[in-house]
Amino acid sequence: MEALGRRLGQVSDLRAAASLLSWEQETFMPEEAAPVRGQQLATLAGLSHELFTAPETGGLLAQAQPQTPTEEAVVRVARRDHAKATRLPTAFVEEQTRAQNEAHHAWIDARRHSDFGAFAPHLERMMDLARRQADLMGFDEHPYDALIDDYEPGMRASQVQAVFADLRDRTLPLLDRIRAAGDAADYGVLTRPFPAQAQKDFAWRVAGEAFGLQGSFARQDESAHPFQSNFSRSDIRITTRVEPYWPACLFGTWHETGHAMYERGVHERWARTPVSAGASLGVHESQSRMFENLLARSLPFWERYFPQLQEVAPAVTEGLDAGALYRAVNRVNPSLIRVEADEVTYNFHVMLRFELELALLEGTLAVRDLPDAWNAKMQAYLGLTPPDDARGVLQDIHWSAGLIGYFPTYTLGNLLSVQLLEAAQRDPAVAQGVASAEYSPLRAWLVEHVHQHGRSLTPAELTVQATGQPLGADPYVAYLHRKYGGIYRLD
Repeated sequence: MEALGRRLGQVSDLRAAASLLSWEQETFMPEEAAPVRGQQLATLAGLSHELFTAPETGGLLAQAQPQTPTEEAVVRVARRDHAKATRLPTAFVEEQTRAQNEAHHAWIDARRHSDFGAFAPHLERMMDLARRQADLMGFDEHPYDALIDDYEPGMRASQVQAVFADLRDRTLPLLDRIRAAGDAADYGVLTRPFPAQAQKDFAWRVAGEAFGLQGSFARQDESAHPFQSNFSRSDIRITTRVEPYWPACLFGTWHETGHAMYERGVHERWARTPVSAGASLGVHESQSRMFENLLARSLPFWERYFPQLQEVAPAVTEGLDAGALYRAVNRVNPSLIRVEADEVTYNFHVMLRFELELALLEGTLAVRDLPDAWNAKMQAYLGLTPPDDARGVLQDIHWSAGLIGYFPTYTLGNLLSVQLLEAAQRDPAVAQGVASAEYSPLRAWLVEHVHQHGRSLTPAELTVQATGQPLGADPYVAYLHRKYGGIYRLD
């Protein structure tokens, strides 16, 4: 066990170093360094993969005799990861890493110039690598199953399709009723002048006061696409972006804060082991969407923090009260950009991406036809057609990073966020705290029931243990009807 622990710690350190280089290239790296950085990342990926898949590691895992529940969890998770990793040759891992880095920088430039054609060859390569990865990993039903398992262990494409169909059928009627109800507030306030630094400062301050994100273990920077990275539970980085539509900065920061606090809450006994991460990306997303939407878009939140917003952004709050701002930031309006979408329409953005990924992977959709297919689905789901590629097919970072199978986790996280919050509020202290925007009791509940376990529980096990029932859409759909029925006076 000691020898295994040392080896797993070395693998963890190599991966943390690679993650740090990836974070730095999104924030401070000079543009000319991109090709060199790609090789550096490929080298680190190859080294960590070789070390983890080496026969010596397999021998240690086979010989390991865990004596405690902690050791049992580490060995169990490491054996599963090792079984998957050994199916991928080191040369493939290095090739995939180099291709991802090249595609990422091509995407940045293509997005800047709204030129899908410049990115298309890289996406073709990403999809080819994804197909090869699925073949190497093996699957029973669909090649997508082998890919989504990296992000949501145990999930299959057929399950996602069933969940999405149910959610779509139960959300579209609500969206139609909201559209017919008309405006619920003055939405012009969402683009009132709000200085960039003031946006970042306010968002960061509230992230600390409300949600516990502290500068002693975290920092915030800017990037083209907001994200969270962590290299240990004491070194967590989040990024944001600033736009005239100021909710993008505020709610983007609080979204990433949810991810950050999950990583902070993973128990230190899992440090430098494969268990030291979130149970899945769906569970991770449940935390970010809870902080961003269930808490930061709630009326109690704005009743508490509206005075602070008045101090730093008087041009935004002039003539408003907390209730008016609450209604404004919860505007339901089909939009082009996923990360700016409201709670009612957000999942349609995810559904169209999932459907396009399936088609690309199957080969029933050619990459060159993707912009037209994207625009057609946007029109079908949201009644919108993007005016250019930057606000359409090029808006997300995921495909450039080879993250095929990632998108469904956003909606799975939405569903779980409500289910977890309702379970937490069975505790009167948590319920009272949420009602007054005092989130310390909730954070403690999340650490106890979700965060501390890391990957020692599967997503399904964690969901049942924390909430008493498997993941389902009912709580989320009821939440949408309750909240937006009130805002738009639909009852």
